[in-house]
Amino acid sequence: MSTVSSSQHNNGHHHAHHFESAEAEYHASKFGTWTFLVTEILMFGGLFVGYILYHERYPQMFHAGSTFLDWRLGALNTVVLLFSSLTMALSIYYAQMNDKRKVLINLYITLACGFVFMIVKAFEYTSKFSHGLFPGKYFNPHEPHAIQLHQQFPDLAQYFSFYFTMTGLHGSHVLVGMGLIGWLIYRAHKGEFHSGYYTPVECVGLFWHLVDLIWIYLFPLLYLVG
Repeated sequence: MSTVSSSQHNNGHHHAHHFESAEAEYHASKFGTWTFLVTEILMFGGLFVGYILYHERYPQMFHAGSTFLDWRLGALNTVVLLFSSLTMALSIYYAQMNDKRKVLINLYITLACGFVFMIVKAFEYTSKFSHGLFPGKYFNPHEPHAIQLHQQFPDLAQYFSFYFTMTGLHGSHVLVGMGLIGWLIYRAHKGEFHSGYYTPVECVGLFWHLVDLIWIYLFPLLYLVG
């Protein structure tokens, strides 16, 4: 990819005035994106560390909490996001190949995958809320199985605090990614991306891949624990 990207100054892209060249603009954009992604990893990393510490202390409680999740829905969302990573990568490839039509097709598919993911999460959240399974002090189960497990594990709310915090934060990133993909689609319709300029597509793609990668860890930790 670097050999193609290094030629971005040869194909009519007018770089910002504060960069020496389009190539310098490209590398600065990539560096800034990676720096931002590192901060995202640190943020989620803190949640993962907290989860591991509490899970080691209350393994049975975390297993009990996971019984309220449908692993099939989690697996479906995993497949959806993995497929969206493929279509996101293809949109970058076709931008490099000057194929506007296929860039748009793959961006639209990626955006659709984001919608599917969020719809599935909405169904999951609605199911939890209907049974009183809220995070923290708002935890108030009123379904027989939930009440029974809550009596057995008084701190069951901790599991749902992790569940809603981690999946909610991840879901907000999916929404941001969808907004960025919508922005790419708008610019792609205007024909702004080609072999000489595709930096925004690649940078948004990096963000989307990170969002997908984080879910790959969330799925087994939350849905398959125990």
